[in-house]
Amino acid sequence: MAGFETQMTEQVRTRIAPSPTGAPHVGTAYMALFNLAFARRHQGKMVLRIEDTDRARSTPGSEQAILDALSWLGIEWDEGPDCGGDYGPYRQSERLELHQAEIDRLLEQGDAYRCFCSPERLDELRKEQMARKETPRYDGRCLALPPEESKQRAENGEPFVVRMKIPSEGECRFMDELRGEVVIDWSQVDHQVIRKSDGYPTYHLANVVDDHHMRISHVIRGEEWINSVPKHLLLYKLLGWNPPAFAHLPLLRNPDKSKLSKRRNPTGIFYYRDAGFLPEAMINYLGMMGYTLPDQREVFSLGDLSETFDLKRISLGGPVFDLDKLRWLNGRYLREKLSEEEVIDRLLTWKAGKGFLERVLPLALKRLETLSDFFPLAQFLLADKLEYAVTELTGKLDPGEAARLLKIAEWELEKTAEWNRDELSSLFQRMAQTEEMKLKELLPLFFVAITGSTVSLPLFDGMSLLGPDLSRTRIRLALEKLADTGNGLSKKGLKSIEKEYRKAYGDRID
Repeated sequence: MAGFETQMTEQVRTRIAPSPTGAPHVGTAYMALFNLAFARRHQGKMVLRIEDTDRARSTPGSEQAILDALSWLGIEWDEGPDCGGDYGPYRQSERLELHQAEIDRLLEQGDAYRCFCSPERLDELRKEQMARKETPRYDGRCLALPPEESKQRAENGEPFVVRMKIPSEGECRFMDELRGEVVIDWSQVDHQVIRKSDGYPTYHLANVVDDHHMRISHVIRGEEWINSVPKHLLLYKLLGWNPPAFAHLPLLRNPDKSKLSKRRNPTGIFYYRDAGFLPEAMINYLGMMGYTLPDQREVFSLGDLSETFDLKRISLGGPVFDLDKLRWLNGRYLREKLSEEEVIDRLLTWKAGKGFLERVLPLALKRLETLSDFFPLAQFLLADKLEYAVTELTGKLDPGEAARLLKIAEWELEKTAEWNRDELSSLFQRMAQTEEMKLKELLPLFFVAITGSTVSLPLFDGMSLLGPDLSRTRIRLALEKLADTGNGLSKKGLKSIEKEYRKAYGDRID
């Protein structure tokens, strides 16, 4: 498949396509930053497209959070669901007719086929292949179905997905703007599902169709998508379109070089906003993760990055997201880039303004005897990290049991879409009931984990004010404290807890 001509447009057009299924991730901002810088460098446009075909997990609240998070960072888009544009709509769920038309065309051409295999059969097939140390992939059972039989079974209401046909031999060759030629054997590529059983397209089909119709010239995304390029190039070929140029950026890493994960580092954009980091420093730091300015400056703006941006200057080494380095850079911005008056303004905008105090005071007032009592009560709302006394944290609980409950709460909080006092109260009441505990026996652990003290503001109100990213991070910090004192969860213990959790609470959200 060498020799593709990339899609030619009158201007450079890049895009980011986040899924509205959780807290906005710094990885999304990282990708958005380089897409924006590339578009601005070439007087082009950047598109924000919401990939909301995961109906079970996509929410309007998560979509709005993406818009708010990127706006806070100063990342602007030229076309999107909020501002429109010439190539909308900009939500995948509003483009289903277009996706279905292309799926139908692939079926008619004989380049795709319906698959009626049950999830149970596919799971058994995967286990057998893994036992033989083979690459798990579909075995093509439904590929041989006569078209009329396939169509009749679908009309009779039998559940099916649609798969694209994949070459059985040979290799796919393509050029990556950062990595040069990439070669992937077709034997490593599965018969990709392009339409799910619920009628919605999968990411791969919708991504290609929408990129083509939105005239995207350059797809700049994370390196985890490299192995998907053969599927995408094949779709472009089968649909008769020229593909865009591809550039796959290195992923952000934890200090131990593992993929950046909320288990090791705070990954929510709003965590950094709520913890008091400056958006300019965040943008600067994310830029430093993969790019060096020609003059080697460490402190630079989005405008500086855009003016000099060259894909060839991106480092392919795994950039390490070092929270200490970010704090150092943020301190430089506070001291060197802002006047004292501007710092005061930022403090007032952050958590020292009247609006924030009006939310906190009603919770604190009944506990006040002097004005000075206010600040110790509210201190946990202003802190990035807390120091825990293990005895206060665990209280009457066994440390191992405390760790188990914290882990369960972490998983449950990840599933909480609406973050308010009532929802949080309901969550912990359900948890107490499931654990066969009284609420007053369960809550002290979380009261200390969230506030760092045995005396503070009401827990659920405090968590609501603190926000989801900081609250969830506090739970993880409490778990780390227990681990540091030898009371953490072993890998075996964690697997056991997860198995019990799925039975009692349902599936996790990673």
